[in-house]
Amino acid sequence: MRFFVRLVINAVALWLTTLIVSGVEVVAFGDHGVVQTVLTYLLVAFVFGLVNGVIGTLIRIVAFPIYILTLGLISFVVNAVLLLIVDGISDLMGFGLRVDSFGWAIVGALVLAVFAWLIGLVLRPVTGRGRA
Repeated sequence: MRFFVRLVINAVALWLTTLIVSGVEVVAFGDHGVVQTVLTYLLVAFVFGLVNGVIGTLIRIVAFPIYILTLGLISFVVNAVLLLIVDGISDLMGFGLRVDSFGWAIVGALVLAVFAWLIGLVLRPVTGRGRA
């Protein structure tokens, strides 16, 4: 259950990010109806979760000393790289996330993290975190 809630949180955060950040967009597959758009956001959120879980973890382990030296500010760059990786995977699929440049990826990663955090705070009882 928690996996699906996190997936929806990330999809909504991604949708809000595309509304605010003009350099980040999601291109739906098919005839661009509501169902195709929602499924595209869910698929992109799933791919981002996989990339973040596998590649992101490896990058964070390798770059741990840099995290300490920069007081964690390198995380913006790492998350931007992860967004660009998802963009590359989306290009292979023919639909999904499109990021215009590395600068837009940094802005998009920052906005995405803030929205995911805020939505996670609101839905904390549903995700099971925060219980005693």
